[in-house]
Amino acid sequence: MKVKTTEHTFDHPWDVVTRAVWRKYPNPLNPSVVFVDIVDREVKEGKLYSHRLLATKWGVPTWAQRIFGGDKTAYASEHSVVDPQRKIMTAVSRNLSFSSELELVERLTYTEKGPNCTLLTQETVVTIKGVPLSSHLENFIAGSITSNAAKGRQAMELVISKIKDEMAEFKSSVDDIANEAKNVASRVEDLVNVRTEEPLPQQQGWFNWFRG
Repeated sequence: MKVKTTEHTFDHPWDVVTRAVWRKYPNPLNPSVVFVDIVDREVKEGKLYSHRLLATKWGVPTWAQRIFGGDKTAYASEHSVVDPQRKIMTAVSRNLSFSSELELVERLTYTEKGPNCTLLTQETVVTIKGVPLSSHLENFIAGSITSNAAKGRQAMELVISKIKDEMAEFKSSVDDIANEAKNVASRVEDLVNVRTEEPLPQQQGWFNWFRG
């Protein structure tokens, strides 16, 4: 068994970071993840529960392919819980492929540490079951996970940047609409004032008209 725990701090608000988690893939900075599909999602007691299926491409060496087979596409199941009140998101993924030879469990926890600070704690447990060179395999897989984790953080930063750009663009659009509404209201008010200030035309009664 190989256990590895790492921490990383994102200098961004928790709301933005957790939003980026859902949009992380596909991502050019971490192409190993082929696709992500939502299997189930529900809200219970104010928490968001999600179940996703992930497909990844992992480059195993030739000697490892003899153990796991030649298929380089691996599938994993991920269950996550988002608690917006406590500002904590936890995602636990477990491999579905090669499960008779390998057990890979990864827990990601995103915790708010400040207005613009989110702590990511990543814990990975790798267990090889009854195959030769188990320690070498565990070390290889642990190293591969470390490399992909670094790419994953870069991928997150890319998505976070896009989200912030979208938020800024949306705010700018809202400001433009608000300013235009103020301008329209001001023009309408000016027209009303002009109409109010104009003198009403003198009305000649029938009696005065006959009198000349």
